[in-house]
Amino acid sequence: MTTSHPPSFSLTVEVETTEAVVRVVGDLDYETCDELVSAVRQTLAGRAGGPDGVQGLHVDFAGLDNIDSMGLSALLMIRRQTDAAGIRLYLDERPAGLERLLDITGTLAHLTAPCDVGRGEQRPGAG
Repeated sequence: MTTSHPPSFSLTVEVETTEAVVRVVGDLDYETCDELVSAVRQTLAGRAGGPDGVQGLHVDFAGLDNIDSMGLSALLMIRRQTDAAGIRLYLDERPAGLERLLDITGTLAHLTAPCDVGRGEQRPGAG
């Protein structure tokens, strides 16, 4: 009998002066999406906004294998967190599968639009 092991998943977080990078490796799905959201929340806590804080969050998907609807939901939640903190969200190195999911669901523009905290009515999803 062969046992199956879930694909490996890992996150690496690097914080520079005004930019944070979260590198995603493996499958972003039901089992791993909470880990990504939690890592982003912890990364932004106490470092967001202001002239000396993090101004941009880059999520690097160069090592992403697969993403499901829960992974997409995690990205939407991260967008809410970055908007609330006044931080720009970047989705870097998107593989074809992620690009296709964002295109089919119509969420690419929403997730990658500039954060416009000063004028809430123009923020994505605000109307």
